[in-house]
Amino acid sequence: MIKKYDISGEDFSLAGEASSDFKSVMKKIGMNPDVIRRVSIAMYEAEINTIIHGGGGECEAEIKSDKVQVTFRDNGPGIENIDLAMQEGYSTAGDKIRELGFGAGMGLPNIKKYTDNMLIDTAPGKGTTLTLIVNL
Repeated sequence: MIKKYDISGEDFSLAGEASSDFKSVMKKIGMNPDVIRRVSIAMYEAEINTIIHGGGGECEAEIKSDKVQVTFRDNGPGIENIDLAMQEGYSTAGDKIRELGFGAGMGLPNIKKYTDNMLIDTAPGKGTTLTLIVNL
């Protein structure tokens, strides 16, 4: 099963819609509650990052026989230093984003914490593709 979502980079009121919808899909098919929780948390964090840092993008969430795989793609500026971005508390979010309650620098660390595998394909000026994997 594959679900595709467009992630708006313009409207923070839509933040979390993809992760919420996919959580409902996983519940409906009776997936393990721990898997649902882990996927939902990681997916929400990635969705917020796609909005804040990527200016929006797309998400493809797939339930396979052995794992849940969720891929986010954006056309943003890319991640300049992945090691730095993986440090808790590090953020390039501006003041406006922080005033909205986002940009605490926990997105990528939380994604890594709640997934079994996280793959980042990025380069400055290229955008970012982030793939999250939670094994079943």
